[in-house]
Amino acid sequence: MNVRLRLDIAYDGTNFNGWTKQPGLRTVQGVLEEALSTVFQRHGEPPTLTVAGRTDAGVHAVGQVAHLDLTPAQLASLDERRGQSGAESLARRLNGIAGLSSDVVVTRSGLAPEGFDARFSGIWRRYEYRVEDATRPRNPLVRGYTLSYPAVLDESAMNEASTGLVGLHDWASYCKPREGGTTIRTLQEFTWKRQNDGVLLAHVKADAFCHSMVRSLVGASIAVGEAKLTPADLIQLRDDETRTSAFKVVPAKGLTLVEVGYPPDEQLAARAEQTRARRDGIDVRPKTD
Repeated sequence: MNVRLRLDIAYDGTNFNGWTKQPGLRTVQGVLEEALSTVFQRHGEPPTLTVAGRTDAGVHAVGQVAHLDLTPAQLASLDERRGQSGAESLARRLNGIAGLSSDVVVTRSGLAPEGFDARFSGIWRRYEYRVEDATRPRNPLVRGYTLSYPAVLDESAMNEASTGLVGLHDWASYCKPREGGTTIRTLQEFTWKRQNDGVLLAHVKADAFCHSMVRSLVGASIAVGEAKLTPADLIQLRDDETRTSAFKVVPAKGLTLVEVGYPPDEQLAARAEQTRARRDGIDVRPKTD
């Protein structure tokens, strides 16, 4: 019987063409699965990864989660040292192949609890988006993961607008449509706060995200911060359920997947089964650009 492992992963998305493996393109999944092929080259078919949320080109992560299934022989091939089990040592092996200057790091590996599915067991995903507005000089050291915006933004108005959007709704106005997909999601949290360094930080949490949803929500909030739209406008646009050009979708570079939430171990299998049943025949896999 195969054994399931959980990987916790962080990456700088700048030079990746997203998560999903694509022929001829550098992707996070492609890089990690190539390393897995090296680790298990003498032990049968290399494992593949199932991810919690497929990020698009340019999106970063500090809390991505994936799982893989190993045969008993593959698990036994992993060396146990430094007080680690073979499953725990896989992270060290993968990071060693990637190198110290790699833009992807496996922060942890280990045996997954029974019933765990990185994709289907998740109950929420949390993202952050960073915006540097004209209240401070541009900092070139953060340009890779922060959007520079050439206007002063009203964070109070942005926060009023964002918190007013929370709830279970159809987000068609804030998503790029996908054939056969649904745009109904529960937005659990959406707040803005100006940090001590002057950067505006959005916290966005939902059960799942449809394509381009977070970047659209941030773009709409910025329009409110610049007084081009009102908080009421954002609600009306949402309720219209029609893709709109009333705001700009912001670039991917300011977006980071921070955390994926899972239920207690004893509820993992039931959650995965419930999610699969709800999405049977419809491709609405957790995804944000």
